[in-house]
Amino acid sequence: MGERVRYAVDGGVAVLELHEPPANCYSYEMMRELDEAILAARFDPAVHVLVLRGAGEKFFCAGADIGMLRSVTPQYKYFFCLHANETLNRLEQTPKLVVAALNGHCVGGGLEVALACDLRVARRGGGKLGLPEVNLGVLPGTGGTQRLARAIGRSRAIEMMALGRTMSFEEAHVIGLVNQVFEPEGFDARVLEYARQFVPPGRAAKAVGLVKRAVVTGLEVGFEQGLALERELQQQLFESRDAAEGLRAYVEKRAPEFEGR
Repeated sequence: MGERVRYAVDGGVAVLELHEPPANCYSYEMMRELDEAILAARFDPAVHVLVLRGAGEKFFCAGADIGMLRSVTPQYKYFFCLHANETLNRLEQTPKLVVAALNGHCVGGGLEVALACDLRVARRGGGKLGLPEVNLGVLPGTGGTQRLARAIGRSRAIEMMALGRTMSFEEAHVIGLVNQVFEPEGFDARVLEYARQFVPPGRAAKAVGLVKRAVVTGLEVGFEQGLALERELQQQLFESRDAAEGLRAYVEKRAPEFEGR
């Protein structure tokens, strides 16, 4: 896809790799390439799940390029954050499941990227995560204040951000910020195995995508509106080929063969 975001498709899974050694810090250019990669996966019928990871083994992403931020005007900083927010919103809203594979440290803007993903899996002993922006005199300005509170609750999120506290992946797993922790040996293969749980023919990927849409959008609207959206999406699924196959397989007492349609 580009120099800063590498893109490959393998067995229904699009792997997007942040590639900006040594810490995979993001810039305007990286966010633009990430935008392009998200759109490519979004409109590729062969892709059912996205996996986002960092290059190397030390960092998933250490956030925004501080050197770049120090050298630009406050107005540029504002528009940079605005663009980054648009990219992460696109990642969060894409109707396909997104898995963040935390292969190394995931701090600051790096955790904000991971929070825009639907699921987070991490390498045991692989690093720390947190939003320590308060130590720079600023706040997590790429959706961190909003998404962290939705992930772990208001009180815990405020404490974590106000202290600038980082924690191990194992501790993050205990509080529900990380879904799974995998052993370092064969981590990449284990991530792909995990991601393929959500792809056809074993899983109805269209239904998975609409489960995501119902949850993500439903959390932002009133309860009754969420129920109305749920009914609308369910009707779409009732008319899908996968629903017909799932019901037929149930009656025939066999495993379904889904197509993601």
